Amino acid sequence: MISYRVIPNSGVEWMPQEDTVGKNYVDIENDQGETLRYRKHANGRGLIAHGAKVHPSAVVEAGAYVEPGAQIAAGAHIGRGAWVEQDAVVGQGAEIAPHAHIGPHASIGARAKIGVRTHVGDHAVVAVGSLIGDDETVADGERIATDRRGLRLAA
Repeated sequence: MISYRVIPNSGVEWMPQEDTVGKNYVDIENDQGETLRYRKHANGRGLIAHGAKVHPSAVVEAGAYVEPGAQIAAGAHIGRGAWVEQDAVVGQGAEIAPHAHIGPHASIGARAKIGVRTHVGDHAVVAVGSLIGDDETVADGERIATDRRGLRLAA
């Protein structure tokens, strides 16, 4: 969009001026040399890859990435610097703390809480309402359920 402004005593009555509008997307090259386009989520300004589905009420904080095929449900919160890999699912009202890593094809249940710098592995499943603390690792393919204090329940 172009707007105009008056420049006094310049001999020019109107001079075009470009509005300053930031881009709503970022292009990033992956390890295979492919360029992926990420859009900035309206609720938090985190980066959402083309093909990811993020509910409008979810918060994806700046510096967080959601990869293609991932799904983030209503009311979920993805913290600053967190990474949700391809085809992972984050349930309704779940909280992913800053710098956590949710592996490919992992599933985080509704209202679950994942701690700071925690890694959830490939195809891992965290049950509804579970609490995974800071700096923990959920192994690839592991299925985990905890009580409200974060104590692991028997499978």
